[in-house]
Amino acid sequence: MKRKLQRFAEIEEFVHVLQPKMGYPPVDQPVKGKWHREFFKNHHPIVLELGCGRGEYTVELAEKYPQNNFIGIDIKGARLWRGSKTAHENNMTHVGFIRTEIQWIEHFFAAGEVNEIWITFPDPHVRNSKAEKRLTSNSFLKKYAAVIAPGGFIHLKTDNEALYNFTLETLHEHKYLIHASTNDLYQSPLLNDELGIKTTYEKIFTDKGFKICYIKFSIS
Repeated sequence: MKRKLQRFAEIEEFVHVLQPKMGYPPVDQPVKGKWHREFFKNHHPIVLELGCGRGEYTVELAEKYPQNNFIGIDIKGARLWRGSKTAHENNMTHVGFIRTEIQWIEHFFAAGEVNEIWITFPDPHVRNSKAEKRLTSNSFLKKYAAVIAPGGFIHLKTDNEALYNFTLETLHEHKYLIHASTNDLYQSPLLNDELGIKTTYEKIFTDKGFKICYIKFSIS
């Protein structure tokens, strides 16, 4: 508990981490529509990682693509600490983090303000009664459509084949465009440098022999 409190205190000092108190009903945040001008102070494309956990994917993508801006979003502050600390220590001014629920994404970004989205190993919510909580349910896809630029790519990486199949069915049902998909990424010709990034969570499951599924799609 002491270690967690220390991390919470440290993350409060990071200017690149936003931790708004979202009331109900939630309201638009001051940064909405102003990420380029006021936060990053450049006009580079913005890439989101949703449910970023420790922010490993966010940071590694940022290392590979310094010409883009990256924002990791997660509700767990103790998780965000790791990625935000790395970005701080390495002076990665093109990296930011938001501690909030994914469902409030429309209150942080204006229409077309986001260029690309990564969904990396989200909670699959395996019970059918929880289907609407899946980050690739149509209710969430509509939220992404409200902020992503036309033609912007969305990527899903998951070790859960049921979520992979659910996502494919949802995309087909609503006639969204699927650019690529595989239920075994590491045996697929789709594998490249950015898809080869492995978070701590992913390493655990690949070491146990789990296959990694991947979909690249667009919804606007």
